[in-house]
Amino acid sequence: MSRLFVKLAFPLSVFLFTLIPSLGAIAAERVVIRYHNHRIPIRVSELSEFSRTGRMSLSLQAYFRVSGQDPQRMRTALNREVPVNAVTLSRTLNSPLGLMVLNPLGEVITTPSNRANTESLRGALVTSALNDNRVSLIEVIENYPTEEVHIHGDRILETYQTMARIINPIRLF
Repeated sequence: MSRLFVKLAFPLSVFLFTLIPSLGAIAAERVVIRYHNHRIPIRVSELSEFSRTGRMSLSLQAYFRVSGQDPQRMRTALNREVPVNAVTLSRTLNSPLGLMVLNPLGEVITTPSNRANTESLRGALVTSALNDNRVSLIEVIENYPTEEVHIHGDRILETYQTMARIINPIRLF
């Protein structure tokens, strides 16, 4: 029985490992920043580039012109990391307490339909923590499990503080 298992397991694992990357995981490709009556679409790659280098695309320039926000403050908020154990984060966010903890952040970062915000946010937070046990706002946006993520632009700068308030107590467990 074990020889048969080994003979079948290897071809099956090769098949799965070649198939899974081609299926591709859904991750955010666009960010729509809402600022009062304006909706400014930005590619996630542009926002990632801005967070890494400070270079602004035309879309980001338009956002900063409309909002009057300081680009450097936003860049700092996007990149600031909160250390947290990914397993502890996942367990906590999947508990009844998790729903209460995620609600404030789920009002700022939403799905396009404004449905399943909490679940999407939970997935993005845990995915962000998996590699290095740290979470940053730019990672949450990059790992958001829908093709488009909506952010209330007038609250972006406070979003890091909200995220830190959510994660810091979890670190103590």
